[in-house]
Amino acid sequence: MGALFFSQTSQAGKWLGFVTAIWVQAISGNNYTFSNYSDALKSLMALTQLQLNQLSVAKDVGKAFGILAGLASDKLPTPLILLIGSLEGFIGYGAQWLVVSQKVRPLPYWQMCIFLCMGGNSTTWMNTAVLVTCMRNFRKNRGPVSGILKGYVGLSTAIFTDLCSALFSDSPSSFLLMLAIVPAVVCLAAVFFLREVPETPTAAAASAPDVTESHYFNIFNTLAVVIALYLLAFDMTGDHGRTLSIAFSIGLLLLLSTPLAIPLYSAMQNYYSTRSHAADIEHQIQQEPLLGQDGSIDGAGSNGTESSPAQTTVVEPNKKRRPLIGEDHTIVEATRTVDFWVLFVSFLCGVGTGMAVMNNMGQMGLALGHSDVSMFVSLISISGFFGRIVSGSVSEYFLGKAATPRPLWNAASQILMTVGYVVLAAALPGSLYIGSIVVGFCYGVRLAISVPTASELFGLKNYGLLYNVLILNLPLGSFLFSGLLAGFLYDAEATKLPGGGNTCIGAHCYRNVFIVMAFACLLGFVLDLILAYRTKSLYSKIHASKKSKRSSSAVTKAP
Repeated sequence: MGALFFSQTSQAGKWLGFVTAIWVQAISGNNYTFSNYSDALKSLMALTQLQLNQLSVAKDVGKAFGILAGLASDKLPTPLILLIGSLEGFIGYGAQWLVVSQKVRPLPYWQMCIFLCMGGNSTTWMNTAVLVTCMRNFRKNRGPVSGILKGYVGLSTAIFTDLCSALFSDSPSSFLLMLAIVPAVVCLAAVFFLREVPETPTAAAASAPDVTESHYFNIFNTLAVVIALYLLAFDMTGDHGRTLSIAFSIGLLLLLSTPLAIPLYSAMQNYYSTRSHAADIEHQIQQEPLLGQDGSIDGAGSNGTESSPAQTTVVEPNKKRRPLIGEDHTIVEATRTVDFWVLFVSFLCGVGTGMAVMNNMGQMGLALGHSDVSMFVSLISISGFFGRIVSGSVSEYFLGKAATPRPLWNAASQILMTVGYVVLAAALPGSLYIGSIVVGFCYGVRLAISVPTASELFGLKNYGLLYNVLILNLPLGSFLFSGLLAGFLYDAEATKLPGGGNTCIGAHCYRNVFIVMAFACLLGFVLDLILAYRTKSLYSKIHASKKSKRSSSAVTKAP
């Protein structure tokens, strides 16, 4: 039964691949955990805040080399892409562990930049392998797929942080050791199950109805929310004893294994269905028409699929025609459109400022009188998860219900993010808690919505490369808002310490940073409104297509 129903082309096999994709995403957010060990690096290497921020930029610059992963995604199999990412992460975070654990003397600054860059780049290989494969395997549910997978990326910071807190008492060196080993082990397991499932006549006929897929995704959403609440409960209940911490860790691992119930259920369903209808299947095989010499059945092309309107336009003799928005674009064709650059710059305003908060959370907390910032790191992670998972499903629902353009949800998140930065600038009691939650939530919305938006505007054919060009905003935003803006303004307010380094205590340390980032988010809000208006007709067509398919499905099921 296992070999048959968990094969890579079966429905159960496809769902098993999605579960392993979830696990990969649950450990691939290590790039967001810099605040958990940045203070240790600053002390050991006697760095100024500007130098420390440049290290965080080096980490994010690794994502700029994600273009290599994008190019490879159309040439190399998914398992090889995962292996490259896991090996690079093992080396990058392993070297940082050697330094922080003082197994070796602090490396030269430029060498540390290289190793942080490697660690950051490792996640682009993991994310590309997972997102490209799953978006192609579940084309009709891109919003939920993006929301769930990106949601687990958001949770990964809290997963690593809380496990380290529970098992190793927040030791920075133990934390880095986890970042080096755990992703490598998970990716090695995923290479056996995560594959792109080609669309064949057999697979199309056997595929679950849209309503069944949606039902399964709702279950995945529910399980993810339970995990997020479990992590939040651990964060909000203060200090824990050794026994309770170990029990928490075991419970977390059990919860992370619960998504396996979906592929197991699918396999059992297929197994019993096949047994009960064996005679009917044999009869259908005997009645099947003979295949032609080219292997096609009358009414279908040589690849066993019907031609769609988009496919018909591809074979037209006028090959120089520029693709319309909604059709497959090459990266060159996409970058020649206004819509791409509107999406790109608005994305920069949201994720760039969010990266600045995550990279500087350690120093922000200290400036406002918090000696331990692990709570705020987890709050950003968990609220980012809710932003991802809620926006993915909500945007998909309103797209099918009222043809609401996805960029409109990005616009809403930018306004809320502006409010978050105003709250942080005010530095009132509790501001860091509120600001962490709001910024994390909106950052999650931005990531989850932009992923399916790019695929809907520019197609899935070259999606791996398009996605990695889009996330160039992460290193660019980190450089602009964290490396330059936050670094310079913090150092301008800080007091120099004997022996090198500096520190700043008080609300004034980051106030101007937050004000500038609030204005950046207002710019992003305007750009998102423009993109929503420009793509209104495209989303009307997508809505009409979804409505037509639901009507056809209802007619087919009618007695």
